[in-house]
Amino acid sequence: MKDVLLLVGAGQIGMAIARRIGFDKKIIIGDKNLVNAKKIADIMYNAGFDVNYLEVDLADRISIKNYIQEAQKYGQIGMLINAAGVSPSQASIETILKVDLYGTAVLLEEVGKVIKAYGTGVTISSQSGHRMEALGSEIDEQLATTDCENLLSLPVLQVENIKDNLLSKTL
Repeated sequence: MKDVLLLVGAGQIGMAIARRIGFDKKIIIGDKNLVNAKKIADIMYNAGFDVNYLEVDLADRISIKNYIQEAQKYGQIGMLINAAGVSPSQASIETILKVDLYGTAVLLEEVGKVIKAYGTGVTISSQSGHRMEALGSEIDEQLATTDCENLLSLPVLQVENIKDNLLSKTL
């Protein structure tokens, strides 16, 4: 059995990273859209990588856990590339928060429970977050320390407190 590299999000950036570090690993591509996952898997397979693909919905803890459990059948998880997400041009505020914030937090929490010692991971995000003003130390601490299941209940993340897909009204 090989070390497993989890690639969540079947896109070009994640694939480029996986191609760079995925040699001699079992790469498990997870994406909500299986057609996209298969396309990336086929490209990587044809380039000589040992790859499989599975469905995973980053907005759903059970889906994330199932993805990880299936990936563990191939070996011990040693690496995570999280390149999944939606942008303000693609989705509503609620969906962005559920996928990009909650989903990333759950993915990191669940992979953190099973990744091998000295395992590594990277999360890729869009430049959209850099267009926002600083949230402040109190909100930063809340976002960093609130239990995943309570994240979306934080006052700053309530739709009525967000002016648009990028800015909080409380700033």
